[in-house]
Amino acid sequence: MSEITAGAPGPLDDALDRYLAHLRVERALQPATLESYARDLREYLDWLAARGVPALAPVTQIQVLEHVASLQQRGLSRASQARHLAAVRGLHRFASAEGLAPIDPTEGVEASRGSRPLPDFLGVEEVDRLLAQPDAATPQGVRDRAMLELLYASGLRVSELVALPLAAVDPRLGIVRVRGKGGKERIVPVGQRAQAALETYLRGARTALLRSRQNRDLFVTHRGRRMTRQGFWKLLGRYAAAAGLRDVHPHTLRHSFATHLLERGADLRAVQAMLGHADIATTQIYTHVDRERLKVVLSKHPRA
Repeated sequence: MSEITAGAPGPLDDALDRYLAHLRVERALQPATLESYARDLREYLDWLAARGVPALAPVTQIQVLEHVASLQQRGLSRASQARHLAAVRGLHRFASAEGLAPIDPTEGVEASRGSRPLPDFLGVEEVDRLLAQPDAATPQGVRDRAMLELLYASGLRVSELVALPLAAVDPRLGIVRVRGKGGKERIVPVGQRAQAALETYLRGARTALLRSRQNRDLFVTHRGRRMTRQGFWKLLGRYAAAAGLRDVHPHTLRHSFATHLLERGADLRAVQAMLGHADIATTQIYTHVDRERLKVVLSKHPRA
């Protein structure tokens, strides 16, 4: 990650490199998460350097508060502010524990409070329209249908989806073994429609895409390489537009998966396990979605 740093390295850069190495080795964070941390922390350290702060040791709580205020002035969302502050807090805690600074100046500092936004999700009919878009007459279309069906049927993160190895799918048991955040493995059941789409893809489309090349990844491109997150984003955007849907992203299908399960009486703990949430409070946001939809329905009652 050190290539992100510009100019001659100093104490701030050294602290950042050590912390990112700690996150990568000790915490086993995914590359995309590491990049997010690196981006936010690089911005924070540049902000400190511009104010003549040469290292983490002399940083005060007032300066941390000023930085948080600068994020608010830039119009960052509450979620972005909270993510940014979490990265800054982690860096200072690490610096304090490693003896790079005498105290942790972020203690007691909070991001601006506010209600957590409800996740976007699609209705069942909208999901059906989206999943019907790939052209089943082409290997790419068969692959794309399998990816979309699996994403909706399992609630995977897109990073988990594209990282699936071929061996992760067990068609006999109807499950997928997923390696999620922190390298934790979970087993997710897959519905019949997704199973059928996967079987069709594995039966011929995957081989047609590889054209005798070897690859251990489940989802591959016509170049014989693993499908990337960016590549999936592009094809999802194309299919969403063709289905007449706007603002659809990979997490939309994850949100739809969880919301539709809870609407149909699924146990919250079971949904938590399938999503790979460490804290059930994260999963509970979908119960709020269900309640909001119920309010809309009740508002149409003649006595509402």
